[in-house]
Amino acid sequence: MTEHNSDTPDSTQDLADRVNNRSHRPNSAAFRDFVASGWDRTPLNAEALAAAGFTPARRDAVSAAFPGERLVVPAGGLKVRSNDTDYRFRAHSAFIHLTGLETDSEPDAVLVFEPEGDGHDVTLYFRPRAGADTEEFFSDSRYGEYWVGPRADLEAMSTMTGIATESSATVDDAITKDLGAISVRLVRQADARIDGVIDLARSQVQADLETSEAGDAELAQLLSELRLIKDDHEIAQLREAVAITRAGFDNVVAALPKALGHRRGERVVETAFETAARSDGNGVGYDTIAASGNNACTLHWIRNDGQVRDGDLILVDAGAEADSLYTADITRTLPVSGTFTPVQAKIYDAVLDASDAAFAVAADHPNRPVKFREVHEAAMEVIAKRLEEFGVLPVSAAVSLSPEGQQHRRWMVHGTSHHLGLDVHDCAQARAEMYLDATIEPGMVFTIEPGLYFKSDDLLLPEEFRGNGVRIEDDVLVTADGVENLSADFPRTRAEIEAWVQSRAQDR
Repeated sequence: MTEHNSDTPDSTQDLADRVNNRSHRPNSAAFRDFVASGWDRTPLNAEALAAAGFTPARRDAVSAAFPGERLVVPAGGLKVRSNDTDYRFRAHSAFIHLTGLETDSEPDAVLVFEPEGDGHDVTLYFRPRAGADTEEFFSDSRYGEYWVGPRADLEAMSTMTGIATESSATVDDAITKDLGAISVRLVRQADARIDGVIDLARSQVQADLETSEAGDAELAQLLSELRLIKDDHEIAQLREAVAITRAGFDNVVAALPKALGHRRGERVVETAFETAARSDGNGVGYDTIAASGNNACTLHWIRNDGQVRDGDLILVDAGAEADSLYTADITRTLPVSGTFTPVQAKIYDAVLDASDAAFAVAADHPNRPVKFREVHEAAMEVIAKRLEEFGVLPVSAAVSLSPEGQQHRRWMVHGTSHHLGLDVHDCAQARAEMYLDATIEPGMVFTIEPGLYFKSDDLLLPEEFRGNGVRIEDDVLVTADGVENLSADFPRTRAEIEAWVQSRAQDR
């Protein structure tokens, strides 16, 4: 990686500055004059973002919920990965949803709703493009254009987002002015610096801490619940994410022969998926799970350092993130050899039946109100009955399904569904009555993902079941007529899965 330079340090040099001691930075007056000259500084071309036609309605809903109050929604700042290198930036989901900005823009930006009349004036504060004659341009390896590329100027950003813009140099004053006379709500834990600015200002006017924290929580809740129903733009982006994910899974299936011969075959699988996710989208929406054999029974197995053995099942839970930052979330469980063993087939079919039962309940919503939790309950009925048939439940399926029972959950401790969107577990701050207890409605997008996990050290299982984990996960759009399986293009039945693995392996 390219290094940037510094002058020779002395013993009084701040620790924070010492990361620049590894080489020499030119600092002569001649250099400064020369580096500042001869650059084409024509303003960058800009056009409205794809989401710009949808974000005003989102902001209007937020404004209507909190009349007369200032609302502060930070994008977040860069996070250090190691020493002076940062993680790739990803803004807070609420900020993305309200601005329509994509990919790696804009660290340190803040969206501010300032009360005005019956509504709000909304301003986007961000760090605009610096002049070529500034120290930032050539010297700042974190923000400088010479190092990380050009940023938009104020006018271009306003054109892209449809929001009035100001330099982030003035944001502290904007979010703290008249704090004693106006209520301020903040999306907390998005930007630690902004949290500190607001907290200090609140302490100076002796604001009630408990009331302030409750107000902040209500804002986070509203912003989360606002995403429960997806608009047309969001649905289109989720379709794109699913399409990229399909390409990634095709890569996975094609890579299985190579994975078999590698000491860390799971990472061969992981890399195969992520090649498509990064090539065709922004990357992965969450850490890929590539879990072979008994590792598939660890629900969030992301080490992916195990071998892939002939005869194993490999559970791949992966989702590509589109450039808009909407993510898919798909799981398929594949027989590495191309054929399920009889026991593996029995487990797989049980999970598939549970998935089909959940789909059927969700699809019934045009005929009656269907609660979100009913999708899970339908899957659990099948899981409990199959476990009873397998002879592993210590009680009947009916007893296990009672609130006092739940023994079947030993082999599936997670829920069957979660909302999906900008976050893989979207709308996570929503109230229970808006999530688990809500009636499903057109525009909702969620997963259906039952599973069975029979760990190799589970002594309550027959030995032939141990070391096998199966999950089937699809992404589901609720429509006026029922539901649409957004991942319907993925092989799903046992016969389809076997044909997929066998045909793709032959292609190699």
